[in-house]
Amino acid sequence: MNADSGFVFAFVLDGNGGGRSLDWEGVTNWRREEGTLWLHLDYTGDDAKRWLDEESGIDAFIVESLTTEETRPRCLVHKGGMLLFLRGVNLNPGAAPEDMISIRCWIDADRIVTMRHRRVMATDELRRAVESGSGPTGPGVFLEALSDRLVMRMGNVISDTDDAVDALEDEVLTEQSYELRQRIADIRRKAISMRRYLAPQRDVMAHLYSEKVDWLDDAERMRLREIADRTTRYVEDLDAVRDRAIVTQEELNSRLTEQMNKTMYVLSIVAGIFLPLGLLTGLLGINLGGIPGTESKWAFTIFCLLLVGIAGLQVWFFKRKKWM
Repeated sequence: MNADSGFVFAFVLDGNGGGRSLDWEGVTNWRREEGTLWLHLDYTGDDAKRWLDEESGIDAFIVESLTTEETRPRCLVHKGGMLLFLRGVNLNPGAAPEDMISIRCWIDADRIVTMRHRRVMATDELRRAVESGSGPTGPGVFLEALSDRLVMRMGNVISDTDDAVDALEDEVLTEQSYELRQRIADIRRKAISMRRYLAPQRDVMAHLYSEKVDWLDDAERMRLREIADRTTRYVEDLDAVRDRAIVTQEELNSRLTEQMNKTMYVLSIVAGIFLPLGLLTGLLGINLGGIPGTESKWAFTIFCLLLVGIAGLQVWFFKRKKWM
């Protein structure tokens, strides 16, 4: 099979957790009485597009939705089937987890069609489960298992982000560095990026268990509801991470501003002390006649003592005014 075909893998589920692997020919010849078909495609592949358009029997507007470039989490029930768009964290090597991957599904009583462009770890794990005989037994269990694996991986990433905020809060108390600003900004950007897709996915999951499709039984609906509750909690965790990052950044800015003010204060005191001293030395340093003390060998010593006395008088005055 060439890389441009769009075919990733396919199984006929046996109803006991296992399945029989199929190729393109097996998919074409599949009949509903054989068992539930699970077909996983790359929607950018030429053969995948041709199969969807010509052989799948899926309505044209559903096919158009499945192959569109940009998607957001949503759910639509149509003629006993379900069009479902979900997002999962990107755990591919070298990728940013917050760059969330789209998984597109068309599920009905006898067939599961999942589509992606970038690799989704959750579907790979389900594939291994089917190969080992511990996979989903039908469409309802598949939907529950896919949702659970997507949400589980999000939980791990959100937990790591929360730990990063904890570490930053401790660092801000002991270290005032402008480098911390970039790290805080990165955490805020990650939280905002994940929440962009997770918030609508929370709404999808909240309605998913109540959709009127025959292939979802009561037990599966209850488990989907639990997954929806976990998704809601993760959205709340992201909100908390974002708010804590904002507070941490404000605390860092306050400490950096205070540090800057202290530095400027010291410089101002030093400048205030040396300003009149510099004026006197500047006046006596001009190359003109009539400078007093030019004939006395004690003039320089007396002048230095005068400068020290003026400096001491200034320090006393600043302290009296509580400027230092």
